[in-house]
Amino acid sequence: MAKKEYSFYPGCSSQKGASSSNYLVSVQTMCEELDIQLNEIPDWNCCAASIGYAGGGELPRLTLSARNIALSEEHNPGQEIVATCAACWLATREASERLEQDDSLLAEANQALAEAGLKLRNETPIKHMAEVLIEDIGYEAIGAKVKKPLEGIKIAGYVGCQTNRPFGIAGESYENPKYLDKLVEALGGESLPDYEKKVQCCGGALAFSEPEKSQEMVKGIIEAAYDHGADLIVTPCPVCQMNVEVYQDEINATYGTQFKMPVVYYSTLMAVAYGRSAKDAALNGQIIPAKKLEELAAK
Repeated sequence: MAKKEYSFYPGCSSQKGASSSNYLVSVQTMCEELDIQLNEIPDWNCCAASIGYAGGGELPRLTLSARNIALSEEHNPGQEIVATCAACWLATREASERLEQDDSLLAEANQALAEAGLKLRNETPIKHMAEVLIEDIGYEAIGAKVKKPLEGIKIAGYVGCQTNRPFGIAGESYENPKYLDKLVEALGGESLPDYEKKVQCCGGALAFSEPEKSQEMVKGIIEAAYDHGADLIVTPCPVCQMNVEVYQDEINATYGTQFKMPVVYYSTLMAVAYGRSAKDAALNGQIIPAKKLEELAAK
């Protein structure tokens, strides 16, 4: 497989030492196996997704993402921008499309960027890593690298909302996207295509302001996975991974449940299936251990 190069935007949560740094580790392992080179955007900044909630204004929000695109175009010319975080992908792609459609807004953003010696050409496609895997690598090539099939492991594909709407993944249904199911199958695992909560919001925006509502939403996501006999949940989103994993003790205390459902990234599944160690797959970053993956990695 020829090496593929991308301009990489890690985002705040997935960078080294951050809350989802295990995601970055497993992505790097996955990319090593698939001969993908990620060239980090120098001096990147927050995508400004949170400013949308805080009332920071449209121009600052879009310009922060525009700065990342401009930096990529300057330092990694001709390379598509890839984000692993769903919110970062959504914010960056939205900024690119909004500025493409509004000349006056683009002029204002470029006026701000000029203060830092930058100019946005806005000629660069923005992709989620899932799109890279589906569109540029393909399920057949992904499956061809498998050394340790995820045989006998039942996996619920939890897409969440930000990689699903408004943009979604090309060719996928908004109501029932299948790409995580297909990925699980390519890795030799058992998918659960009828898992009905795969696009349910995890309530990430409510986790601090109205935690009881968020946790009720998470409860439904986990319950449905148990109802389908899942051994674990897989997701492409750091916020979804965190919310669905870390609040299970609080949900158990509130509802009298006994949840202990591991929630992992697709890249973790791939690293294990490709024969890499538990450390390379970042399984040591799990709060709820994914024991079946640990056992397979240890073989």
